Amino acid sequence: MSQSVLEVTDLCFNYPDGHPALDGVNIHVHQGERVAILGPNGAGKTTLVLHLNGVLTPRSGSVEVSGIPVRKPNLMDIRRRVGIVFQDPDDQLFMPTVREDVAFGPANLGLEGEELEIRVKKALSAVGMEHVANRPPHHLSFGQRRRVAVATVLAMEPDILVFDEPSSNLDPAARRELAEVILGLGLTTLIVTHDLPYALELCPRALVMNAGSIAADGPTTGLLGDPELMRANRLELPTGFSLPNPPAGA
Repeated sequence: MSQSVLEVTDLCFNYPDGHPALDGVNIHVHQGERVAILGPNGAGKTTLVLHLNGVLTPRSGSVEVSGIPVRKPNLMDIRRRVGIVFQDPDDQLFMPTVREDVAFGPANLGLEGEELEIRVKKALSAVGMEHVANRPPHHLSFGQRRRVAVATVLAMEPDILVFDEPSSNLDPAARRELAEVILGLGLTTLIVTHDLPYALELCPRALVMNAGSIAADGPTTGLLGDPELMRANRLELPTGFSLPNPPAGA
């Protein structure tokens, strides 16, 4: 088994009114895994993600990224290691050109000159967007902007890449193009999504969250093929969607 890059141990967090948002969450993710985080609205998925890079501080429990505790003294390093791609790419794109957006994070780390240029080109190439480096982001399609947003995170060379609803508002071609990018990266990836077919396509493993806890953890096909689990956690596959048949002898 490969090295664990994310360890979440007995994580608990309460909303300001005292209502528990996370209640004893335990997760381990190994290097190179792609894991979907599924669950109904209010399950705690976003709250969990915001603990991974220290935006939120738990009431109890711990998070470690590549063996480094997510604590205040380590936050600069942690936020480089955990890259979050938000649902709306315009939350991440604010510079006059694509190149400047992708360069922004590494430049703040002190990279400059040829080293910075290599980092930018590598990140844009990974998402197939090097040809738009000198264009204003707002001139791009939504799908193109989402891939540029991924490049801004890749330029930081993260250990873990986290996507929040990556397929939302994408047309079928852009959805497929982004899937190809994610599958080609080879990075440890967490995908928070309500798009169950997309989770199945991208993530061999899934976690189901409900009421701030992990309700199930296992192969995505098996979880989505469990009618009782799906019903109990308010998850539904699209009408007419069929799960792939398991391999012979499985």
